[in-house]
Amino acid sequence: MFNINAKFKSFNFILLGLVFILSVIGIIIVGSATHININGPYGLYTKQKFWVISGFVLLFIFSSIDYHMLSKFYKHIYFINIVLLLATILFGSAMDSGVTRKIGFGNFNIQPSEFAKVFMIIFLAEYCDINKDNINDVKTLGILSLIIIIPVLLIQKQPSLSASLVLVFTAGAIVFISGLNYRYIITALGIIIPMISIILMDVYRETPIFVNKFLSNYQINRILLLLKPDPSSSLYYQTNKSLYALGSGQLIGKGLYNGTVNQLNYLPESHNDFIFSIIGEEFGFIGCFVVLLLELLLVFRCMIIANNADSFNGKLLASGIGSMFLFQTFVHVGVATDILPNTGIALPFISYGGSAIWINMISIGIVNNIYKNSLSKIKF
Repeated sequence: MFNINAKFKSFNFILLGLVFILSVIGIIIVGSATHININGPYGLYTKQKFWVISGFVLLFIFSSIDYHMLSKFYKHIYFINIVLLLATILFGSAMDSGVTRKIGFGNFNIQPSEFAKVFMIIFLAEYCDINKDNINDVKTLGILSLIIIIPVLLIQKQPSLSASLVLVFTAGAIVFISGLNYRYIITALGIIIPMISIILMDVYRETPIFVNKFLSNYQINRILLLLKPDPSSSLYYQTNKSLYALGSGQLIGKGLYNGTVNQLNYLPESHNDFIFSIIGEEFGFIGCFVVLLLELLLVFRCMIIANNADSFNGKLLASGIGSMFLFQTFVHVGVATDILPNTGIALPFISYGGSAIWINMISIGIVNNIYKNSLSKIKF
């Protein structure tokens, strides 16, 4: 007999409520960024509502799919991931900025680099679960490094530095939670920190020696502008307008549809990569604080579910997804506030974007399924 109470209990309403609130905020801000108040084009605003509604359908579908069964296909998922990333390089269509990140037919396109994020989390969670007793073996770590670096290099080939960094961060989080020995972490820091110093020194050179071998010229210039801001540079234009928008909002903002930088089209990609700046201009410090608090609570909820998961694989899955949301929020806000180089990354559930919204919703569906399978352990 169908038990309605049991069905309702299988949903983590705090998790779903946070996603719903963030998504509604996103629709409102995308509408403001595209100027629907002054008869601006409704295309992006209408699409955002479609992505969110269809995203919730995906969320409920993946809430019903047992994550244990999904994890059994981890090798197939990794293979599909590589095929999609290769197809993007070989057959993908160029975006307005000239980079090749989309594949599709006609007006329907997806960004495989977005799907790669959750594909890799599913694969790594299962792989690390299977090999948790050998996670500190050099051979296991070597294989893991190779598995991770292949999609990272394919994404960077598009190029998409932000997406590749998300993969590296979430992979690192999953491996760390799997029980990675601290000596490896200390060794890695001992290598990475000097490497970053050397890279920054090379960026400063008029003609870089090696950094231009793995970074595009515009990426090098953006790093250089972070170190030496130049308001006269066209590459610094977005960052400059972003800072102005955030500062002009002050405590409570100018009000919805009243942002000068936004309404006069001074900030490119305001509906996506710089949507946090629009929130700051129109809703001020308080609006920014509320949005960041909601994002933090979402991450926190994912970690609570991870801590109470019914399996180690579930713990790694929920932790990886929470880490993904945390890193994307940090980078998005860091770019908008000029503490990080300008690199396009969506603010989870708020920025415009079909593939990003879908992947975020699918990820929450997986986390909710982990909650569903762990009801006997959840404390609150």
